[in-house]
Amino acid sequence: MNSVVLDVSGLHYATEQNVVDARLGRRPGVHHVEVNAAAQTATVHFDPAVTSVADLRQWVIDCGYHCAGQSVPHHICDPTAEPGAEHSAHEAMAHHGHDHASMATDMRNRFLVALLFSVPIVLWSPIGTEVFGLHLPTPFGMRADVWSLLLSLPVVLYSCWIFFAGAWRALRARTLDMMVLVAVAIGAGWLYSVVITLTGGGEVFYEAATVLAAFVLLGHWFEMRARGGANDAIRTLLDLAPPKAVVLRDGEPVEVPTAEVVVGDLLLVRPDAKIAVDGVVEDGESEVDESMVTGESLPVHKAPGSTVVGATINANGTLRVRATKVGADTALAQIVQLVQEAQNSKAPGQRLADRAAFWLVLVALVGGGVTLAAWMLSGASFATAMLFAITVVVITCPDALGLATPTAIMVGTGLGAKRGVLFKNAMALETSARIEVVVMDKTGTLTKGEPEVTDVIADRFGETELLRLVAAVERESEHPLAEAIVRRAGDLDGLRAERFENVPGHGAIAHVGGRRVVVGNRRLLEREGIDPGALASRRDELAATGRTAVLAAVDGVAAGVIGIADAPRETSVAAVEALHDLGIEVVMLTGDNQATADRIAARLGIDTVIAEVLPGDKAAKVAELQSGGRRVAMVGDGVNDAPALAQADLGIAIGAGTDVAIETADVVLMRSDPLDVPIALRIGRGTLRKMRQNLGWAIGYNTIALPIAAGVFQPAFGLMLRPEIAALSMSGSSVIVAVNAVALKRLRLPTR
Repeated sequence: MNSVVLDVSGLHYATEQNVVDARLGRRPGVHHVEVNAAAQTATVHFDPAVTSVADLRQWVIDCGYHCAGQSVPHHICDPTAEPGAEHSAHEAMAHHGHDHASMATDMRNRFLVALLFSVPIVLWSPIGTEVFGLHLPTPFGMRADVWSLLLSLPVVLYSCWIFFAGAWRALRARTLDMMVLVAVAIGAGWLYSVVITLTGGGEVFYEAATVLAAFVLLGHWFEMRARGGANDAIRTLLDLAPPKAVVLRDGEPVEVPTAEVVVGDLLLVRPDAKIAVDGVVEDGESEVDESMVTGESLPVHKAPGSTVVGATINANGTLRVRATKVGADTALAQIVQLVQEAQNSKAPGQRLADRAAFWLVLVALVGGGVTLAAWMLSGASFATAMLFAITVVVITCPDALGLATPTAIMVGTGLGAKRGVLFKNAMALETSARIEVVVMDKTGTLTKGEPEVTDVIADRFGETELLRLVAAVERESEHPLAEAIVRRAGDLDGLRAERFENVPGHGAIAHVGGRRVVVGNRRLLEREGIDPGALASRRDELAATGRTAVLAAVDGVAAGVIGIADAPRETSVAAVEALHDLGIEVVMLTGDNQATADRIAARLGIDTVIAEVLPGDKAAKVAELQSGGRRVAMVGDGVNDAPALAQADLGIAIGAGTDVAIETADVVLMRSDPLDVPIALRIGRGTLRKMRQNLGWAIGYNTIALPIAAGVFQPAFGLMLRPEIAALSMSGSSVIVAVNAVALKRLRLPTR
């Protein structure tokens, strides 16, 4: 199966996504469809042997919606994109943003027309006479109902046309949605009034139909404005891509659109300029700010042979970069596509809400019919019964139910993307909220994955002098422990080792500044006839705490011992504390010996240590933790830990950098920062909380509003709603849901 994200414009209401789902899902070769009305996109999984993207695009158009083709990640710089696709991130984003803005503008214009004509209709209606005491003469002496009919025509034929067209699309797709309800409510009220007007006059309610339309349009206009910020993450990411690039042609710099850069081009990247595409540095050195893509806060040094990522910023030096990935293959495009697919995917709660929305529409239609019959049987006039029936149909519109979870998911995934936390789908986002145990690999996750000097114990020399002598010898070695000592010593001020001798498995010997320096293990000193003396016990103490001890002797006398260990990352302690604040048990899983593991765990405050585990057995250990019924997340590097990541309820790949296509992970952390783990889980919890709040509000609103709308309390308490007030409250409910979801952006996250 292939998957593609399509731009689908014209989805005015959340429930309209079910129309595209239903129609497109029945097409040959289409396996699965996930539509997001808030993002105006559809993710389609299809068999390329049976159908094509062009077919999918045409089928969307056949549904009655506009489809410009593949969505923004695919036409960021793709000269081969199908007709209608933009050729740069800026053009793509402008097109994508224009669709949303034009829909909001169209909704505003329809509302203003409805408002303009509804006001005089109300003034000439019984409401104007009875409530406002107005007795306005009608133009040309025509009847008031005929005058109201003429005024209502622009509202019905223009403002309400989207409702009738949407209802027709839904019925063709053999589904029911909000458009059907609004069209039935407005259409029934208006047609009834027209019939009464044409047959000689009587009680009409043009004002109810037109004001109902105005309030529905007003509410949805506000709703579209409120949820417009839900997709800020995509806009922010796409805005990172530079529109132009400087390419060296015959040695001369030429500025071209980024879309025209091809693999193999040599790019000139000046200081403070953005790198246009992914590539490899061929010449020059500089610091590159990658925070906007990978989330890494510190600039990264680049030299010949270093890889660079498109949309990052060159800080100081001039670089010549050979393009290796362009268009949809760049890391930025992959990130955008991953975020879009996650936003389009549906959490279990959303699937339940979609089914509930369908049945709620059916309940509304049946309830309207039952309400009409019940009031007529009670002796009420047909007009009164019709008003109650229309109110029932309007107030139970499930738009808020349809918006409840997708808007929260969009904001949650976007919030994560801005912090370098990429959720692959809505299921991962929801699962992250329910995690009870986090299993973290030690090396490369909690620790830096490279040795570091932790202790310097000097006997006959000062610590600095001993380090300099030992580092001068170790600089000639390629052993990782030697590199740690050289890094700790820093600048040696020209101190050099002479007559260097490597002793495999033991250490090294050299002359430094006229002194004979021996560096290695205890066996090397014994071979050289050197007694470690009291330093032997210090060596044993370091070894007992999991450190590697390197002995040093100068001129035949033991001079000191250096402790080396894989040091924890700077944020590991904060990450463990943040997980504990969430009530989550932290487990460290490692292949190291128990002493080393216990030392790291004690330093970080980790609850449980599972040490001396072979790589192939990590998945089994995760399964053991799951056997108690607890939900377990596994955090690893996405390569060696792949089986464990797949076994866990939630696989989290840490330190992915620009490798966003890690198959076994549900969540990808772009940085090698364990603090991003509690950030991901907190985003998941915040999103799930908003989803529950929105669903609770939508369901509670309909439960309370339905009997009031049906007039159940009218005989005893005089409590009733007119259709236009019902429309206002229904639209207000949708606005509340959208605003509540967007408020997730203010979620407090752990800071470094």
